[in-house]
Amino acid sequence: MKKLLPLLLIAASLNASAQNKTAEKFAAAITPEALKTKLSVIAGAEMEGRETATEGQRKAAAYIEDHFKKLKLLPGDSGKYQMPYPVYQDSITDAAFDVSGKKFAFATDFSIAGSGIPQGTFTIGNIAFAGKGIKDSTHNDYDSLDTKQQWVMITVSAEEEKSFRSFYRRIIAAAQSGAAGVLIVSDNFPKDNSVYKGRMYLKPSQVKTPLFFVSKQLAEALINTGINENTARKNYSTTAQLQISKHINNLQSTNVIGVLPGTDKKSQYVFITAHYDHLGKQDSVIYYGADDDGSGTTSVLQMAEAFAKARDKGHNPRRTIVFMTVSGEEKGLWGSEYYTDHPLFNLDSTSVDLNIDMVGRIDPDRNYGDSTNYVYPIGEDKLSSDLMRISDSINNTYTHLELDRKFNDPNDPNRFYYRSDHYNFADKGVPIIFYFNGVHADYHRPTDTIDKINFGLMAKRVKLVFYTAWDMANRDAMLKRDLPLNAEKR
Repeated sequence: MKKLLPLLLIAASLNASAQNKTAEKFAAAITPEALKTKLSVIAGAEMEGRETATEGQRKAAAYIEDHFKKLKLLPGDSGKYQMPYPVYQDSITDAAFDVSGKKFAFATDFSIAGSGIPQGTFTIGNIAFAGKGIKDSTHNDYDSLDTKQQWVMITVSAEEEKSFRSFYRRIIAAAQSGAAGVLIVSDNFPKDNSVYKGRMYLKPSQVKTPLFFVSKQLAEALINTGINENTARKNYSTTAQLQISKHINNLQSTNVIGVLPGTDKKSQYVFITAHYDHLGKQDSVIYYGADDDGSGTTSVLQMAEAFAKARDKGHNPRRTIVFMTVSGEEKGLWGSEYYTDHPLFNLDSTSVDLNIDMVGRIDPDRNYGDSTNYVYPIGEDKLSSDLMRISDSINNTYTHLELDRKFNDPNDPNRFYYRSDHYNFADKGVPIIFYFNGVHADYHRPTDTIDKINFGLMAKRVKLVFYTAWDMANRDAMLKRDLPLNAEKR
């Protein structure tokens, strides 16, 4: 036995070396030129910004499906590459706010503040003015206020709205106070009525607590006094009526899925995901979404091509690899939420989701290290104690990128861990890695265009994902799930 052990170790080492060389051979298909060719289509004008449930998104889905077919990947959903899911679209047909006979106009004096559009006529006879609406361990603006079934009014500045977490907590505090509705005093809301024609939802909207922005002028009319930092926090009598009517359209969007079957572990799965939707166009202005997330979509397509070439040369993965591009991410992670609520492949048998969202640019705020040779991995340590160690080992073997984990900090105010499609897998207990380059001045703007993509760095990042997927698909055991799921929601 003592003589046999060194021989076994040598054999294992030789096998690992052969696997490394094989992986490197097929990773060579991931080139800057190939990525640019595909991204030129995905982020081209013909795709019209790829907004969910629009013609542009359908064109992008057809392009992705055609690519999977050419690679001879199997369809994911009952013989179809596209997995449909319902989308509901609300359009406001009428809105009016009357205060003691004075009319106030929608999108000028008030607007919808929540993600859902309420419907009906709301009679307002009492308003609980809570100032800034702060409620925490050291301060409570709701002391002495009667909020039960009353409309609560809070104030917020434009600067305070930018602090999403603080703003969100204040709205939640108002809603949880038992309020019939919440009025947020702010003049910093869209004044274009068309913004509220066509709002979409993954599920039919059921608004528990109506939320509205109101202008300072309207707010002062409601409580019949000026509003400033000295305005008394108390209940004010008023005579007001708010009326909202809307129409609901039933639409559809799709996730696009291509499957590369495994061999001896084919009933276990490795997912490689990205979202192919973006923000569409406003009037005639196209939001191209080259980095967000044309770069991730292109990465999935190119990795599918690399793995298909390996398959064609007899190097099938042991585990089944599922290439999935989802829509609805920009609306609220809809496509991945729908998939994980209606999985085609057993989530308990899914070893990992490798999610790619924005890998084509350089973070302009990264003023340390080598900004031409980094990626931000997020979430490796959340569910499996194996994953970060494996990720480091793969990077040290192949790509030698700087794995900058600053956004993996639970206290990071950006909360990126909760803001892309991997999160819906993590929420179901599937270990994940989210690959990200950071935000930039063109994020969610029409200027996120292909000419600003660093294809050399992008190719290196994509190779890291490819090598990680190769390892995940071929290692003996699935990843351990030995860390507790953080139950905090977005």
